[in-house]
Amino acid sequence: MDLTSSSGGGDPRQIEETKPLLGGDVPAPEGTKMGAVPCRRALLLCNGMRYKLLQEGDIQVCVIRHPRTFLSKILTSKFLRRWEPHHLTLADNSLASATPTGYMENSVSYSAIEDVQLLSWENAPKYCLQLTIPGGTVLLQAANSYLRDQWFHSLQWKKKIYKYKKVLSNPSRWEVVLKEIRTLVDMALTSPLQDDSINQAPLEIVSKLLSENTNLTTQEHENIIVAIAPLLENNHPPPDLCEFFCKHCRERPRSMVVIEVFTPVVQRILKHNMDFGKCPRLRLFTQEYILALNELNAGMEVVKKFIQSMHGPTGHCPHPRVLPNLVAVCLAAIYSCYEEFINSRDNSPSLKEIRNGCQQPCDRKPTLPLRLLHPSPDLVSQEATLSEARLKSVVVASSEIHVEVEPASTAKPALTASAGDDNEPNLIDCLMVSPACSTMSIELGPQADRTLGCYVEILKLLSDYDDWRPSLASLLQPIPFPKEALAHEKFTKELKYVIQRFAEDPRQEVHSCLLSVRAGKDGWFQLYSPGGVACDDDGELFASMVHILMGSCYKTKKFLLSLAENKLGPCMLLALRGNQTMVEILCLMLEYNIIDNNDTQLQIISTLESTGVGKRMYEQLCDRQRELKELDADLARLLSSGSFGNLENLSLAFTNVTSACAEHLIKLPSLKQLNLWSTQFGDAGLRLLSEHLTMLQVLNLCETPVTDAGLLALSSMKSLCSLNMNSTKLSADTYEDLKAKLPNLKEVDVRYTEAW
Repeated sequence: MDLTSSSGGGDPRQIEETKPLLGGDVPAPEGTKMGAVPCRRALLLCNGMRYKLLQEGDIQVCVIRHPRTFLSKILTSKFLRRWEPHHLTLADNSLASATPTGYMENSVSYSAIEDVQLLSWENAPKYCLQLTIPGGTVLLQAANSYLRDQWFHSLQWKKKIYKYKKVLSNPSRWEVVLKEIRTLVDMALTSPLQDDSINQAPLEIVSKLLSENTNLTTQEHENIIVAIAPLLENNHPPPDLCEFFCKHCRERPRSMVVIEVFTPVVQRILKHNMDFGKCPRLRLFTQEYILALNELNAGMEVVKKFIQSMHGPTGHCPHPRVLPNLVAVCLAAIYSCYEEFINSRDNSPSLKEIRNGCQQPCDRKPTLPLRLLHPSPDLVSQEATLSEARLKSVVVASSEIHVEVEPASTAKPALTASAGDDNEPNLIDCLMVSPACSTMSIELGPQADRTLGCYVEILKLLSDYDDWRPSLASLLQPIPFPKEALAHEKFTKELKYVIQRFAEDPRQEVHSCLLSVRAGKDGWFQLYSPGGVACDDDGELFASMVHILMGSCYKTKKFLLSLAENKLGPCMLLALRGNQTMVEILCLMLEYNIIDNNDTQLQIISTLESTGVGKRMYEQLCDRQRELKELDADLARLLSSGSFGNLENLSLAFTNVTSACAEHLIKLPSLKQLNLWSTQFGDAGLRLLSEHLTMLQVLNLCETPVTDAGLLALSSMKSLCSLNMNSTKLSADTYEDLKAKLPNLKEVDVRYTEAW
């Protein structure tokens, strides 16, 4: 009985790939005339079906042992041996059963499989697959045609990949190798299998080939890169291949391969990579690619166009991962510029160690503190009485880093705190820079200097995009740069542009990131303010930062208190120079009673009266205070002078009214909205209001001195639907209690409180 194909003689699934592997054409199995013909690329055109690569599955197995000369007679007979159910696994090099008994007692190596065919015949089970092996045939019976085809394509793929791994593991002629790589890539691109490993497996084979053959010429390198380029359009290169790409970027940055092949690969990495920590070599490759662009004749113009292409032409970048990935690359590159400094300071792991697995703690040298001192002889002489024996100028030259270290036993106590201590010294203390000096003399090698210039310029470009600026400010708020970079004058001077862009942005989510991420840590505001290690402009940037931060009205008092405690001297100095922002700051400190010390108040008043603008603004402040002191009495006279029983909305915001006015407010039974923002209204007044103003719906207590004692009384005001307790002394427990007892409360503001 003649054999027929499962879907007719023209079924392209019966065609097997015959492109050569290394060593020439593979001879067709003797049995091909019995049931199938060699498979061609028409395989892809079969009804457009896609299949997931099988790794394991259940299937019926039958094995027929026979001499090759009797194959036709056995297969055309109506008698078949029994079928056995097996759970088969398609391993890397063989087909094995989970229960190695019966027909599958021994695994079937892919190298032993001469042919894979789809077969069917009359009056016999359908959906069969034939594997031709020496001395016999293995028949696999699937449950349906789709599953059979899935087994067919998966077995074909495993068999071919196994052969390519074997023949490309020991190459001899590279012109033949290149041909086979192209064939391998073509096979992956035309496979009906849809699985990540379909493209990754060829890349890993090529990656291993390159890592084991390091004596290739530049032209051979480029030919191989071009050959595998189609696979990289939708796949990240594996780690070893990234190392190969990095080497090419370093050695031939002007090669057209960098622009034509690497550009789409890096664009895909930046758009789709989720975590460089899982594959740091992707980050290193991106870093080397950008440095290669910077080596072109146009230099930073090419880099700028690349950044523009990553953002896109619209006002908002459509790819949310681009910015964090670019920032991660920039931070790693800048860190690498100071790596030798950092290793000399605290013997921390280098980037190379991090990539390859850091040393065990027991293998590392003891930590030695690095002293970063200003080379000025005047400063040395001024502090000679304190540390004459240890103060010496430090000059870091070109490629080799020379630093002075001292044993931990002689280090200052402030710097020998245990690693687990939460009270970390701020950046200025860590730098060990005298208050009179801000930077240290540092010289980077030519390559490090170019790297630093390139990636700081990229940070500048990122800060120019309005949609990226909020996220960039947030990423840079917990200052991510090493202390050595912050002590480097060139770095801080270049980065100043980015900080200025943050300070100019009117959005609170941006300019608020200038402040430290938590109490006790320095932020950009501290570093670029007078006395900070990065200040080089006599406080101009500081004044501009203060001006924009004062616009964050919900933090006015807290911010003023911080300035009074830490930056009062610079504020007064800039006010003496006629800076209007600083004059306003000093006036607000007096108006909000920020300064308790009488002598300090007199110094501020003297400072204000020393300039024309200060004198004028202080006089206006005095006039306002005289008027506000009479407000309680005026309010009493106002409310008693006529009928205000129907008054529903009253605002006393930014006045000096106190709890004493509550006695007059309770005479307004119809009051629904009351604004006491930034007044001196306290707990006693709240308790009185809660007993009488039962109709009150909206109450604003922002920046008032109220505490839990008064706020708890609000629980009886069941009509409240909007309550602002921003910047008060509200606790989390009181907030939860109020939410439970005020059923109509819909709008609540608890920012800058313990409940936030």
